[in-house]
Amino acid sequence: MFRNGRSQAGRELILYVFPRGEESGPARLGLSVSRKVGSAVERNRVKRLLREAISTGAVELPAGTDAVVVARPDARALAEREGLAGIARELEALVARATGEAARAGEPA
Repeated sequence: MFRNGRSQAGRELILYVFPRGEESGPARLGLSVSRKVGSAVERNRVKRLLREAISTGAVELPAGTDAVVVARPDARALAEREGLAGIARELEALVARATGEAARAGEPA
């Protein structure tokens, strides 16, 4: 997936997206939050916020894609500072860039 997919990186998160080819299947999400992010409590908070951003519909992955989100150490500070809104905003920006929606909407990529 890492070789064939597209990736977008921000200060807090990295997103790898790979289209599976089956357009009707739901999107699948993987999360990677290393010890560099912080203690187990802090890592679990970041993972919980990432899952919640996807499950509540704040961020929508295209159908038929596999995605892996890798949290960088700055993700912990973002989660503490802005909570779900900040994580969702950063993830949404990465999804838009990875799927090309920013270019189609006339926004700078």
